[in-house]
Amino acid sequence: MSGRGAGNDVVTFGETMAALRADGLIRLGGTMRLSVAGAESNVAIGLARLGHSVGWVGLVGGDEPGELVLRTLRAEGVDVAHACVDERGPTGLILLERRVGELTRVIYHRAGSAASFLVADDVLPALDSLPKLLHVTGITPALGRGPAEAVRVVVREAAASGVLTCLDVNYRARLWGREQAAETLRPLVSSLSVVIASDDELELVAPGAATTERDRVAALLDAGVSEVIIKRGGDGASGHTADQVVDVPARRVQVVDVVGAGDAFVAGYLSGLLDELDLTGRLDRAVTTGAFAVASSGDWEGLPSRSELGLLDALPGSTLR
Repeated sequence: MSGRGAGNDVVTFGETMAALRADGLIRLGGTMRLSVAGAESNVAIGLARLGHSVGWVGLVGGDEPGELVLRTLRAEGVDVAHACVDERGPTGLILLERRVGELTRVIYHRAGSAASFLVADDVLPALDSLPKLLHVTGITPALGRGPAEAVRVVVREAAASGVLTCLDVNYRARLWGREQAAETLRPLVSSLSVVIASDDELELVAPGAATTERDRVAALLDAGVSEVIIKRGGDGASGHTADQVVDVPARRVQVVDVVGAGDAFVAGYLSGLLDELDLTGRLDRAVTTGAFAVASSGDWEGLPSRSELGLLDALPGSTLR
C-alpha cells in the first residue's frame, strides 16, 4: 500500500441489497416501498451525512437494483469509485415486514448474489491512499469463503499499515451459526482497534473461555483492542478502554422502526472517533444517531446531518421556525 494521501476518512465494504418494505404482511400482498439496505452502506451514509469522506466497496449485479444501489450511495455523498458491477450474480434482495408491534421480520434473497463473489483484490485498491479508519462487519464473512477471506486479508493489511480498524460483530443467525461465526471472527481480534457488539455477541469475538461480560471485555483489551463498545438498545451503551469505563443512557424518542439502529449507532460512534471526542462524547453521539434511526422508517433515511445532531434537545412538541 502507498502512504496516506487524499483518500477517504473511512473505507468500508460489504453487501448492499435492494430492500422492499411491506406495509402489511407479505403473504397478504399489498404495497411495498423500494429502497436499499446494507449494514456497511448504512454506516457509510451516516458518516457522509455527518460530514466525513467515506468510500464503500462492494459488488452489485448488472441489473436495475444494482443501479439503484450505486445511484443511492452517490446521491448520499458516498464514494463508490471502487464498487463494481459483477455479472456472475444478481444484486441481493431483502424483504421486511412489520409482524407484531415493533417486531420486524426479515427475509433474505442473497445466496449466489454478486456480493458473494467478493474477494480481497476487489477491496485492497480502495486502501491505496490510506484512510484513517477501516470499518467491517461480521455480516460480510458470512456471505462465503471469498468475502470471509477478503475481511481477513483487508483487516490485516490495514492494521499493518497503521489504519484504525473497527469490527461491528452484527451477528446474523440466518446467515451462519454462532460456532462458525466465532471461528471466523476471533482470529481478527489481534488486528482490531475497535470492537462494537451487543452484549450477547461478545462471546463470538472474545479470546479464551471467558463467560462473563466483564471477562470478555478484559480478554479483548488484553488482546490489543483499544476500545470495546457494547450496544444495549433501549438501555444505552457502554464503552471500555484500558483505563476507563463509561455508560450512557439511550435517548428517549418514539420508536417507529428499529431496523438500522445499530448501524446508525456505529456511524455516530465512528464520527466521534474521527472528531477526536472523548469516550463519553463518542458514545453520546452514537446514542443520538441511533435515536434518529429508531424514530424514523427505513435503515438510513432518517439519519441526521451534523447540523441536526442537536434536534433531540428541543422540547417535545416544539416547532423549529
